[in-house]
Amino acid sequence: MTEKKDPPYFMYFPGNYRWSAAFINMLSSGPYGGSEIGELHKIGSRLKGKAPDDDEAWFDACAAVADGVRAYADQFAQKKHRFAAAHAYQRAANYYHMAERFRTPKDEKALSIYQKGIDCFHAFIKHTDYRIEIVEVPYVDGSLPGYFVHAQNSTQEKNPCVVYFDGLDVTKEIQFMRGVPDLIKRGISVLIMDGPGTGEAIRFRGKYLRYDYEVAGSACIDYLEKRKDVVADKIGIVAISLGGYYAPRCAAMDERYAACIAWGAQWDYYQTWKGRIEAQFKTSLSVPGHHINWILGTNTLEDSLKALEPFKLDGVMQKMKCPFLLVHGAEDEQIPLADAQKQFDACGSKDKTLRVYTAEEGGSQHCQRDYLTLVVADMWNWFEEKLVRNE
Repeated sequence: MTEKKDPPYFMYFPGNYRWSAAFINMLSSGPYGGSEIGELHKIGSRLKGKAPDDDEAWFDACAAVADGVRAYADQFAQKKHRFAAAHAYQRAANYYHMAERFRTPKDEKALSIYQKGIDCFHAFIKHTDYRIEIVEVPYVDGSLPGYFVHAQNSTQEKNPCVVYFDGLDVTKEIQFMRGVPDLIKRGISVLIMDGPGTGEAIRFRGKYLRYDYEVAGSACIDYLEKRKDVVADKIGIVAISLGGYYAPRCAAMDERYAACIAWGAQWDYYQTWKGRIEAQFKTSLSVPGHHINWILGTNTLEDSLKALEPFKLDGVMQKMKCPFLLVHGAEDEQIPLADAQKQFDACGSKDKTLRVYTAEEGGSQHCQRDYLTLVVADMWNWFEEKLVRNE
């Protein structure tokens, strides 16, 4: 009998990939204001001894800590301690959204907690010294919600900008805490978006996931080109996890994008989910399996697989012309390294880089959640070189 090896990275809940991944996501957001170790310990202590599929316990633990942090924020705000309030509201927003992510279908309780997260993030915007606008990007028969975060350390009237989409199961609020404060320091503004199938767009507006994500990507370019504070020919795009499909598709199909980062590879998302379904979701997965039905607007897994058939990048990557950076973890349990190599090899850009993070150096997990500051430094340095320094 072959002895099962321990994973080459930290797991807060051994044997429970989903909870451990979410916990490490919160932990790694600390350098960007998203968490505090004592608060995370409270969440972990509440979950000690709970069954690995007890997502109600996860929801209650995260929400309870979020409520406590929000209470601190309200007290600070009432006493006009602006920056203390901002820090606490930001963390509360993160905990509320991490509480809600496993709860599908999204019932009234889930949506109420989600809205609390948005409210806290808006309170953070009110009190912080970051310049953040709450924006609406015109899209099809309505709009998509986003935040425009202004560049820092620049004396220019117009600055480069990066469109920042999320992935399968994150939100624009969570994405802010995945490196945005460091990107704007480089003189680059950021448009953080809830695209179709994510965040507010799916929860409150019924904007389902679509294979032709360039419709949303081009809508963002159209919006940014009309702003007087953006250099229109210096717009990049990045997206995380499933965003490794979104961002390259947008950049390949709309040549106005000047640079593209895929934060985690994607190649054939239909095959990815076919394998997960055939394995009865016993594979490493960051959300409950039925999450895919909800974001696609389907009733069965069979219908979801049918809808996922066009989610393939073969024939798309070949069209990309802008500089391309693909980052991936060698020990990624969701998307194999072989898919990253296929995606990279197919890319038509003459300026392309594949960066693989190993267990030895750190960052080998899915989307480098185990060494977030390293991948953020690498990616944002690359954007600075392409969009600011013109290297």
